[in-house]
Amino acid sequence: MVSSALRRPLLLGHRGSPREHLENSLSGFQAALDAGLDGIELDVRRLRDGTLVVHHDAVLPDGRALTTLERHQLPPQVPTLAQALAWAGTTGAYVNVELKFEAARPDDRVGRTLDLIRAFGLTGQVIVSSFNPWLLLAARLDAPEVPRALLIHRSYRLGPLDLVPLVMRWTDCQALHPLHTLVTRSLMAQARTHGWRVNAWTVNSLQEVQRLCGLEVDGLIGDLPPVLLSARPAPGDKARSADRS
Repeated sequence: MVSSALRRPLLLGHRGSPREHLENSLSGFQAALDAGLDGIELDVRRLRDGTLVVHHDAVLPDGRALTTLERHQLPPQVPTLAQALAWAGTTGAYVNVELKFEAARPDDRVGRTLDLIRAFGLTGQVIVSSFNPWLLLAARLDAPEVPRALLIHRSYRLGPLDLVPLVMRWTDCQALHPLHTLVTRSLMAQARTHGWRVNAWTVNSLQEVQRLCGLEVDGLIGDLPPVLLSARPAPGDKARSADRS
């Protein structure tokens, strides 16, 4: 199981396998796992009645806001977080649970997400990530045993990227999840100094996989399983390399 000893690089399907299946769907999650990935990344939002669901956008394709809906109004293709975590518990998939930004301060989404993670016995099989440090701090206080990751991109909402170490200490995050183009030798050196894992997103080209593996990132998150799997030579490739040495 991946949770007992994370393989390197850890390979996660971004919202499952979105180029071949509906994103953030159970079928897409299973397809990513069947392709050979270690697990998946998913997004958590909250319905009006408190149900936690797996969906990236704040609205459905038909324009209805998730915050105005109750579970019985949810389209069948949108899984609840409980269904996704039950799937992970059954399959052994590693799961990056992203808490989407919906309010300036944490709501009960954080605690209820962590309650579900604990209820399914997945504390060693998940990492909770967010762009919002307040959500990560709430997660730290509620369930310090569940690993956390700070998501960053070019428009880092708290200010300059120089503030990242401060936020990482404040939230006690074990991992940094940068947009792949932000990963440099300098960032990796900083991460190693502080003991952070670095999982890059969204990695969709063979060239970028090669570059990031050369920098020794800890994980890759992307839309295309075959591209991500290029980070791990097939057994036959290893044998041929040994024959040539």
